[in-house]
Amino acid sequence: MNTYRSYRSYHLETPGSVDGIVPRDTPGGPPAPGPRDILVHIHAVSLNKRDLLILDGSYPLKAAPGVIPVSDGAGEVVAVGEEVTRFGIGDRVTSTYFPRWPDGRISGAMIDQPGATLPGMLAEYVRLDETAAVRVPDHLTWEEAACLPCAGVTAWNALTGAEAVLPGETVLTLGTGALALFAVQFAKTLGARVVATTSGEAKAARLKDLGADHVLNYVERPQWAAEVRELTGGRGADLVVETGGPDTIEQSVRATALYGRIALIAANSPHRHSLEISTDALASSVLTMRRIFVGSRAHFERMNRAIALHGLRPVVDRVFPFDEVHAAYRYYATGAAFGKVVIRVA
Repeated sequence: MNTYRSYRSYHLETPGSVDGIVPRDTPGGPPAPGPRDILVHIHAVSLNKRDLLILDGSYPLKAAPGVIPVSDGAGEVVAVGEEVTRFGIGDRVTSTYFPRWPDGRISGAMIDQPGATLPGMLAEYVRLDETAAVRVPDHLTWEEAACLPCAGVTAWNALTGAEAVLPGETVLTLGTGALALFAVQFAKTLGARVVATTSGEAKAARLKDLGADHVLNYVERPQWAAEVRELTGGRGADLVVETGGPDTIEQSVRATALYGRIALIAANSPHRHSLEISTDALASSVLTMRRIFVGSRAHFERMNRAIALHGLRPVVDRVFPFDEVHAAYRYYATGAAFGKVVIRVA
């Protein structure tokens, strides 16, 4: 292994403020991998909404004292334990969101997450159990690979995790958050027609460039469910990727086909803390609603095969250097990004 003078990591020392995330320089080398661990030299990490929620204390899982933040990161394996079989030195890998959820259904024993109850990825080196990582598609840059573990896997699970989207079906996506953009890309690779909502012409043009067949302006048309039905000949969307939660659930239900599905990603918002659906909206529907908690390692690996096959690339809005972590968090919190906000570590 290389000779190290020190390595840097960030830690959430004082929750409630970005300034509470502080760097530490640890003398000497990073911890040696255990028998079934891999040591990863992190090249890039990306931010998700959960990172802001953990910071302000509103995430369901409370941060461990002094935890290294951020769940999503990608890097190169630089050392392996003597019992490791899944990876070798030089492999390009990403973290998984739920390190203890390999496949099947999630349980209470699997909920620990990097950047919350477990050490996260905002460090030059991280040690992972070999079962808590997946290989990166070869064509992706480090910055693109770092975008996959949360938003990418959630979108993939929403489209394929239960009743998978079929060719010719209609998928409705909401807004231009990173997850919604992944959903547009994946839906098109599955042969679906995509209707997307957004707030302005510039974002609408970018959604169409990404593959959306129709884009509706929810500011100009707040009752956009009726227009979704018009675009589908009265049928409605076969699947709604619901990222707006309480702010959009009523319109999503009204926009869903008779036997359609809603993949519920967000269950609350800054404005409302409960989901309210009118009986009128539900009266003529037998839709199915499924709550999504990101996905398993198996979901991740299947998604990566699709990404590699189709040459897909995550949408990266902006990349910050490692010494501008606070600026990256603040920019992400504005909600102005179209795609992922990434921090380049190495």
